Amino acid sequence: MTGLFRARWTDDILDEMVNSIARRRPDLHLSQLEQTRRNMCKAVPDCLTTGYQHLLASLELPDPDDRHVLAAAIRAGTEVIVTENLSDFPSAALAPYDIEAQSPDTFVLYLTDLAPETVANTVRAQASVLTSPPMTVDEVLEHLARTGLPRSVASLRSHT
Repeated sequence: MTGLFRARWTDDILDEMVNSIARRRPDLHLSQLEQTRRNMCKAVPDCLTTGYQHLLASLELPDPDDRHVLAAAIRAGTEVIVTENLSDFPSAALAPYDIEAQSPDTFVLYLTDLAPETVANTVRAQASVLTSPPMTVDEVLEHLARTGLPRSVASLRSHT
């Protein structure tokens, strides 16, 4: 929404997201996760990448089940795959396509370095709309730090 990056994903990636969260959070109902999926697609116009399947057979990754992610990235013309599983996307496999894999923390830290006030304003805006439960900016930052963005949060603290 800020123009700093363009989020892209596929139905396959969203399926993996829903299934992963459902495994880790049995307290959440599948209907809640499906609603989140719909909200993500509604909030980010043109987010779904299609027409990448023909690339799958030509791609090599440590886990063949991850080829759909690289194929979609190639098809969408992305520069970065944001993933917690960096070992599944080695630089040598991505380099021919001018794509790199970054952890979520590295990606957000880069955005914070690039446009600190924009990212800080986004965190403030997020905190202002949270109602269930309501959270302060500091609580949002604490949550982000606990869930994998410690370096980004350390950088953001000087801007919020």
